[in-house]
Amino acid sequence: MSEMRWNPILREWVVTATHRQDRTFLPPADFCPLCPTREGGTPTEIPAEDFDFVVFENKFPSLLKDPPPPAVPSGDLLKVQPSLGVCEVVLYTPQHDATLTDLPTSRIEKLMRVWQDRYVELGRREEIKYVFIFENKGEAIGVTIPHPHGQIYAFSELPPKIERELKSESMHHARTGRCLHCDVIAEERRDGRRIIAESRGFVAVVPFYARYPYEVHIYSKEHIAAIDQFRAPELGDLSCLFHIVLKKYDNLWGLSMPYMMVMHQKPTDGLDYPGSHFHIEFYPPLRTADKLKYVAGCESGAGTFVNDTLPEETAEQLRKAAPARESEC
Repeated sequence: MSEMRWNPILREWVVTATHRQDRTFLPPADFCPLCPTREGGTPTEIPAEDFDFVVFENKFPSLLKDPPPPAVPSGDLLKVQPSLGVCEVVLYTPQHDATLTDLPTSRIEKLMRVWQDRYVELGRREEIKYVFIFENKGEAIGVTIPHPHGQIYAFSELPPKIERELKSESMHHARTGRCLHCDVIAEERRDGRRIIAESRGFVAVVPFYARYPYEVHIYSKEHIAAIDQFRAPELGDLSCLFHIVLKKYDNLWGLSMPYMMVMHQKPTDGLDYPGSHFHIEFYPPLRTADKLKYVAGCESGAGTFVNDTLPEETAEQLRKAAPARESEC
């Protein structure tokens, strides 16, 4: 069963997807369903012995292309509707124990092209309003299959955080005629203390308002709304800075940093969003090498994050972590 239930208090949809209880949970490496199928080995989701990139529909999707009717009737206050959408898995490499950090920058650039393709293809669907590209990395995040992969959720409703961001963008644009994100980037570059790396067209920063101790945002310096608008030189530039951030994370404490990586960009519902500005956000759950930043009572119950560190100090630590120069991709 998969459906969307309306929370009238917070005014947001909640997806119920009971079939996801049965999804694969931390299988042994020899039985990884995302590895290529080897000759004489156990069949996997990939019916080939090798691949470049693979995109396929999630076997345990939160959103369904042809969802069943909801389990309960919809009311005026407590509304319910089918969980319409698409959930895809993106495999980065056939190598089971690799991470994006281990891959060459040229391969990350190829992945960016895959993301471009999926954003455009899924966004063409009439029912899809938002294409959300993300990666969960590490057991600390709750990853159930460690093989390097990301996911794409194509929503038929705007996700609540995205909707809130769009409203802020719209209010700022109506008041100033400018992009909110462009103004934030300008302030960060003027200050400089929270910038950890910069390239020709992009900047990586621990934001002034970081909620996680080592949160990093990558922004396009130019006002670009979505990933499909980047040309080849810009994709190469973005891939380079993206790779630098990953390397800095792993070199900070000499461990493979777990994180959530999410892309924010223009909705695909055909409406005008002059304030939409492409950016990538990273949320690592660690506050030290061996301590987690838990999203606990205050964060979950009140919605107010408590950061145990100063963004200026964590930015300096990441800035000093190798690679120290933008040319070292």
